[in-house]
Amino acid sequence: MTINRYLGPDFKVLASYGHVRDLPSRDGAVDPDNDFAMTYELNEDSEKHVRSIIKAAKKAEVIYLATDLDREGEAISWHIYEILRLEGLTDKVPFFRVEFSEITEKAIKEAVDNPRQLSMDLVNAQQARRALDHLVGFNLSPLLWKKIKTGLSAGRVQSPALRMIVEREREIEAFDPQEYWTIEADMSHQDETFMSRLVRLENERLKQFDISNTEQAHRVRERLARAAGGKLRVDRVNRSQRTRKPAPPFITSTLQQDAARKLRFSAQRIMRTAQNLYEAGHITYMRTDSVHLSNDALADLRAQIKKEFGPEYVPGKPNFYKTKSKNAQEAHEAIRPTSAANLPAILKASLSEDQFRLYELIWRRSMASQMTPALVDTVAVEFDCDSDATFRANGSVIAFPGYLRAYEVSQPQGKEEQENRLPDLKEGDVVRLQQIRAEQHFTEPPPRYSEASLVKALEDFGIGRPSTYASIIQTLVLRKYVDLENRRFTPTDTGRVVSSFLEAHFEPYVDYAFTARMEDTLDEISRGELHWIPPLMQFWKPFIKRIREKEETVSRQEAKMMRVLGVEPATGKEVSVRLGRYGAHAQIGNVEDEKKPRFAGLQPGQNLETITLEEALELFKLPRDLGSTPEGEEVSVGVGRFGPYIRYGSKFVSLKDDDPLTIKLPRALELVAAKKQADIDRILKTFEGTDVQILKGRWGPFIANETKNARMPKDREPDSMTLEECLALLEAAPEKRGRKKAAGKKAAGKKAARKKTAKKKTSRKKTAKKKASSKKKTSKKSVANKPVAATASE
Repeated sequence: MTINRYLGPDFKVLASYGHVRDLPSRDGAVDPDNDFAMTYELNEDSEKHVRSIIKAAKKAEVIYLATDLDREGEAISWHIYEILRLEGLTDKVPFFRVEFSEITEKAIKEAVDNPRQLSMDLVNAQQARRALDHLVGFNLSPLLWKKIKTGLSAGRVQSPALRMIVEREREIEAFDPQEYWTIEADMSHQDETFMSRLVRLENERLKQFDISNTEQAHRVRERLARAAGGKLRVDRVNRSQRTRKPAPPFITSTLQQDAARKLRFSAQRIMRTAQNLYEAGHITYMRTDSVHLSNDALADLRAQIKKEFGPEYVPGKPNFYKTKSKNAQEAHEAIRPTSAANLPAILKASLSEDQFRLYELIWRRSMASQMTPALVDTVAVEFDCDSDATFRANGSVIAFPGYLRAYEVSQPQGKEEQENRLPDLKEGDVVRLQQIRAEQHFTEPPPRYSEASLVKALEDFGIGRPSTYASIIQTLVLRKYVDLENRRFTPTDTGRVVSSFLEAHFEPYVDYAFTARMEDTLDEISRGELHWIPPLMQFWKPFIKRIREKEETVSRQEAKMMRVLGVEPATGKEVSVRLGRYGAHAQIGNVEDEKKPRFAGLQPGQNLETITLEEALELFKLPRDLGSTPEGEEVSVGVGRFGPYIRYGSKFVSLKDDDPLTIKLPRALELVAAKKQADIDRILKTFEGTDVQILKGRWGPFIANETKNARMPKDREPDSMTLEECLALLEAAPEKRGRKKAAGKKAAGKKAARKKTAKKKTSRKKTAKKKASSKKKTSKKSVANKPVAATASE
């Protein structure tokens, strides 16, 4: 281990591998009636590591707790201390807490030479956060199961993030595009072409919607073209120079934003790769809100800038940046290379592709943060036309690149700044007018959130902490609250229903300002300005009161966003939409009616909040019979659990770009033919007289018959396999998923249900025994988290 090598043979370094103890995944782990007492349990994966730590601690002369330098790291150290206290070691061996923001020999030795005591303020802030998250999750989530459907979850930070995505989607749906026109002139001078735009008309500054229809735009264009007569004169030239300053070095949130835009990494991938770089000693700690750089780091970067780019790129004094976060003292420095001399090219051979790309981004941003500003020459050239109009051409040229030699901050799509050169123009010059164009535009809705823009929005609102953003995003996707397509978030029907329910009945707890204030409160606890129990009590009492009230007063229909759209003309039955077990659907009739209700799933692009009666009734025209294939297979189209489909015989083709309500037989036959060809292309080998085939799969060739799939040996080619070998492999393979279940349903009925009940009872007994055994086994181990015996890191 690197740390052990730096400290020498007198130290033994052990890793805790993350959190060693946590609140168990059940209600009651936090007791609000007993000052929010928390019952921790040893994590199953940590038992082996904890045993090693205890064993080493019993032989140690002194123990240093060297977990990460944030709240989570402090809590891990405290948990380990508590485990060792229960082992009777805390009165026998001195304990110290050490912290470092980079795994370098100098930083490690300095940390050990300057230890401190555990900070219970940081520990209590983490415990308060964990208690809050637990209380919200284990009280609000069951309410969602009861009122909407099982498997849902709500979270203190997760739910406001979901609300952001849902609200953005509503904005997009409600958006009404507005038409506007621009008048542009294509010009040339000294064989250089450029473009100017009309900025003044009728002696007034032209505003966005002043020209708002085709007739008006063409009238303006024709008038100005006649007046110009194929040429315009330069009337005014305004030159200036502006300074572009570098951005601060990365903090967690800006790293996530820039790496998402530049490298197209997900937040989770960014943090995982950064963790690897930190543990390898290449960068400083990656969970930080601080843009501060140490004096050593500043000197290191300035020396390397001079060497790489020249003295003119080193400013007279270091660039200093102001940290926005009130609580940034928790993490000491910005994210930077541990040594600027470790050029990306030098480390490339020892890094994975992801690590190299992220390291290069961090290295360049850190270097740029300490370089001179860029100088940009700008020019605005104006051409009067007729007596009341003016065209303007804007140009910009980088006069001195400064920090741009190392790095340029990414911008959201559509806001990128580009260099735009103009010919050398002077007042009085006459330029050729090639044409005047009238260009139609429409205002666009706000874009859906990307990972980068969602992280920025969460940070701007003060919701959560940058270190938690990756897990929040992952949870929203895993719970199927949002879809991530083309790197943009779209809420699912389930996400809409959950968000609407929380907005309607738990508005304070998904309110952005409330969530941000709670983060500020946790920061105050971490700084020792506030005791941790009163804020929890202030949160808990109204929260649990509201939970109990909503259990009684909110119906399942209301929670599921059931909307009555009207009645079916043919039967007079009620037509409604709601969220069901398999997603959003329309329904004709009610369960109380003599005949069972009819159901139809909503199509992609439709949602519970906006679908109309007419659109819902169209869904019941499915499935539609379209005709037959040339082989005589019946062809129909419908919408199922997994979306629109075409059925031919007993097989299916997914519909992606076609509307099941309007698709015709010829188009359906095209898709069927393509699917049949794709199925043929999958076949690598067939065995005549049998149903055994070797097929091309996503993960390589495999053997299949009607009931089973079997893996093919990796060292064999399909052509070399015999029928006997394939049959033997199929015999040993499990049946295809779902077949046993379907057969059991048909054959068993009540008998299967009785067996299931009996099995549950047996399972409960086994679980009870296992829990009792587990309690005996871990009764001595009731704390844990990160390092022990000498030093410890992840």
